[in-house]
Amino acid sequence: MDEAEKILKGKYPAKAHAVKVVDYLKKKSNVHGVIYLEGQKTHMFEDSDEAMPFRQRRNFYYLSGCDLPDSYLAYNIETTHLTLFIPPIDPDDVIWSGLPLSPAEARKIYNVDDVRLTSEVNAFIESQSFPKDCIWTIQDQVSSSTNLSTFTHRNSSLLKSAIEECRVVKDAYEIALIRKANSISTIAHTAVLRAAKHAKNERELAAIFLERCLANGATDQAYPPIVASGTNAATLHYVKNNTALWGQANLLLDAAGQYSCYAADITRTFPLGGSFTHESRQIYDIVLRMQTECTGMLKAGVLWDDVHARAHEIAIEGLLNIGILKGNKVDIFNARTSVAFFPHGLGHYLGLDTHDTGGHANYDDADSMYRYLRVRGHLPAGSVITVEPGIYFCRFIIEPYLKDPKQSQYIDEGVLFDYWQVGGVRIEDNVLVMEEGWENLTTAVKERTEVENVMNGA
Repeated sequence: MDEAEKILKGKYPAKAHAVKVVDYLKKKSNVHGVIYLEGQKTHMFEDSDEAMPFRQRRNFYYLSGCDLPDSYLAYNIETTHLTLFIPPIDPDDVIWSGLPLSPAEARKIYNVDDVRLTSEVNAFIESQSFPKDCIWTIQDQVSSSTNLSTFTHRNSSLLKSAIEECRVVKDAYEIALIRKANSISTIAHTAVLRAAKHAKNERELAAIFLERCLANGATDQAYPPIVASGTNAATLHYVKNNTALWGQANLLLDAAGQYSCYAADITRTFPLGGSFTHESRQIYDIVLRMQTECTGMLKAGVLWDDVHARAHEIAIEGLLNIGILKGNKVDIFNARTSVAFFPHGLGHYLGLDTHDTGGHANYDDADSMYRYLRVRGHLPAGSVITVEPGIYFCRFIIEPYLKDPKQSQYIDEGVLFDYWQVGGVRIEDNVLVMEEGWENLTTAVKERTEVENVMNGA
């Protein structure tokens, strides 16, 4: 049993997370009273008696570790007593769904001090033993049936942001969950690699990925899989996954499972014929260099904006070398011409959400190079960030640059013509930031020769 598996034998550290959130709140306000959160409710499809797929509220999970629908929690800040409320038995539902988790069973599973039924919530928070000065909630996430009138003050403005900031730095248990999600997702990526040469449609490869994740314990996907062949890969979040593979050069697979609500996020690009074409090989090598050098820059305190800028510098150098770009590399950088080929940010925080919280993106940034950068500022130790450079040949994005004299002077349209069929190349890993370096949590093969070897049965 490896170290991650040993860690995951324990309980999710909900109480430690609650202490962490309170400590953060104390920097912003005089904190006392009770934190009260409600999990996601069961929702039905419109005009149907079928429930929608359930996804727990991530901030609730962070303070409970509980993935049950219709659950609540209360955390007494003074006593550090954490109480979880789970749904009672519904005799009608037992006929169809079986017995629910009991409070006694839940106490053994979750890192909480007490487990009660949701039918007891109002009586519990109205009891004289409960502090009545302040209750901390998240705006619009309290049921109308919950009575908070006994509290003298209610704060719904700070808790959400406090939890989201605390989620940036992961503890050992969270890192183990992300590592597990990566391990399962790597199995699925490898299975797709081995099957790709003989598949006839994107959906076949999507099915293989989903089956391998489910079979190995990732019952849900972190996000809808992107299985993009040929020029479909020029669309960053292509999700149709139904194009025939005949005649397509490459396939971009951006897909990952989640494990106990924690996400992986992995992208690989590979040749459907088993060997990269000349043009695809050139682009792949540039993107791999972008990723390798940028990952090597990571350590606590590094400015993510600078790492992103370095990725653009490498892209410019590579595209100059193969002739797609022309001119002076500093002028090209300052003109932001490389944004035509690398339009998105280098990466984002990863955790309970695929695009995890605390990144402080500025989508109104006037600078096109940084507008879609989902993380701004310095990276702390313990954060997990994706490093996902890419180069794309999207006509919708590039053609306006070709019509703009200020941009077209740096692009050789004749050379570019040979690269449209590449579509797009992206390589993405999940990286743990450490005090003096980094650890790559993603083990799926990406070196060009290794990718080709797996595809060809070596």
